[in-house]
Formats: sequence, structure tokens, C-alpha cells
Amino acid sequence: MKVENNTLKQIGEKLAKADSVLLFPHIQMDGDALGSSAALCRAMRNAGKEAFILIEDDVPEYLSFLDNGYCTKDQDCIREPDICICIDCGEVSRFPERQQTFFRGKTTICVDHHTTSQPFADYNYIDGGIAATAEIIYAILAAMDIPIDKEIGEAIFTGISTDTGNFQYSNATKESHLITASLYDAGIDHAHIAVELYQNTRLEKIRITSKILDTLEVFADGKAAIAYVTQDMLAQVGAKLEETEGVVETLRNIKGVEIAAFVKEREETLIKVSMRAKTSGNVAEIAAQFGGGGHVKAAGCTFRKELEDACLQLKEAIKKSLEKAEA
Repeated sequence: MKVENNTLKQIGEKLAKADSVLLFPHIQMDGDALGSSAALCRAMRNAGKEAFILIEDDVPEYLSFLDNGYCTKDQDCIREPDICICIDCGEVSRFPERQQTFFRGKTTICVDHHTTSQPFADYNYIDGGIAATAEIIYAILAAMDIPIDKEIGEAIFTGISTDTGNFQYSNATKESHLITASLYDAGIDHAHIAVELYQNTRLEKIRITSKILDTLEVFADGKAAIAYVTQDMLAQVGAKLEETEGVVETLRNIKGVEIAAFVKEREETLIKVSMRAKTSGNVAEIAAQFGGGGHVKAAGCTFRKELEDACLQLKEAIKKSLEKAEA
């Protein structure tokens, strides 16, 4: 699905005329949300503009190398921003504590690649066929004739790499590889980024992963897998919730599994779910049943109930989805 209310040139022209730009990545930032935001923030500052990334939760430790003085929780860091632009999120519920600040922008812009997103800002560029929002940021900078320096390039590389599973997922395209190839001309150090993203694991992450895998249940004749983490499990090993990143991919990698679900207890009755599909599954449809969304092969949703009840409902929805796919 592609919703293109505005062209990249139009968005680039708005950014070029602005003196101040405030960027809004989604909560629970991943590599694409923060990488895309950091790339655009750096580019705006290079162009002489006042620019900040406004956040409401902490930057994940494995992505901290991207924050070179860009991120702030100060909602008054720019009192009257010319532009407020949300990055990698297509609805205000993805930045709940910053909604009012977003609409203080003289112009609002949404840049996203999730298939379930719908236009809500003054200017919108939403393309569900793009592997990562970082690719759209790259295209916007090209439309503005802003050069890609090493730092911008590494931030864009991070976004593309993480959202394509290091180029393993089916969403990676020829364009993903062509953009990545061009980033080498900017002098990116891909080996350094690989170490930061994939080879810098705390012992606590290994221990919590072990505990999570103890909860693993394979069902639907081996075609689905589910596992969970609780706050008590995290406390037992001193791990952070962000250190469960990547578990859902591990579940999906099990031979025969078509749909994997990872259930995270954030609070006693606030449950976050991440889902992945391998080939024929459509997890966006499953997530939509519970008010969530995302991509066909990667989606998520939220339950406001206890973990056990959430798991039961989720398993039933996954079974029905697999049955529908086989019919």
C-alpha cells in the first residue's frame, strides 16, 4: 500500500524553508526510528537549522551511538517549531506523551513505511512498500540536494540494516542495497555499526533470553511459536525490557514455524506483543484485530489485560489466521 499525499520534493521544500525542526520517533525506538531521526536531525543542523529529536522514553543502549546530542525529553526545547515531523510512525498513539507538542508545529509532517498508517499531518509521505523509513529520509535528502556525510550515512545504514534483519527479510529490495552501496561513498564504517548493533551484548541479555526460551510453546501443528517475558523475570537477572529485542526473530527462525509471537509484560495489565511471519502468514491482520498494526511480516499490538489472558487470545487468533491461509 502506498499513500502519497505529497511528493518528496514538497516535503523537502518545507524543510528547506524552516528555521526549526522537531523530530518525533515512535516510543520504544528501534534502529529505523532513531536512525532515520538522527540522520535527518544531523542533516538539518548541517543546513544551519535548529533541530532536536524529542523523545519520551530512554534511548536503547545498543542504539546510543546514534545520539550525538540530538535527543531530548524537554518538550520546550523549541518553543514554536516551524516543523514537527514524526518519523517511522503513522499515528499519534505512537508518541502519546508528545502529541500536544507535535501539533504546536506551524507545519506537521508524517514520514512512515507501515502499511496500516493513514495520513493525519499537514504533509504526509507513507509508503508501505519501502523496507525502512531510513530509505525515505535518504530520498528526502536527495530531493533537497543535501550531501550525505559519514554520520548521516551510518544512521541511515542502521535504519535499513535493522528493519531488514541485516538484509535477511523479504522486505529488503534492490533499492535497499543500492542505497546502502551509495552510503559507502560517504565513508561509513559498516563493521563498527555491526559491532554496536549485533556484537555488543550484555550478559544480562543472554540470561533473560534463556529464561524467555524456557516459556516457549510451539502450537498449531508446529506452525506457530509463542513465548513471553514478565517484569519478575527481568528483575531476576537484572535485564532491561529493551534487551529482549530480537527474541521474536529467534522464535520465527524455528524450522516449520510460520508465525511467531513474543509477549512482553510492561506492567501488570499492559501487555505488548511483537509478531513475525515467515512466508505465508499475515501478522498485520492479526495485530489489527487487537487495535495494532504494522507490516504483513512484522507487526504488533497492545493488550490491557493480564499476560495469561493475552496469550490465550493471541494464540486463538494465530490459529485462525493460519487456518485461513491454508484454506
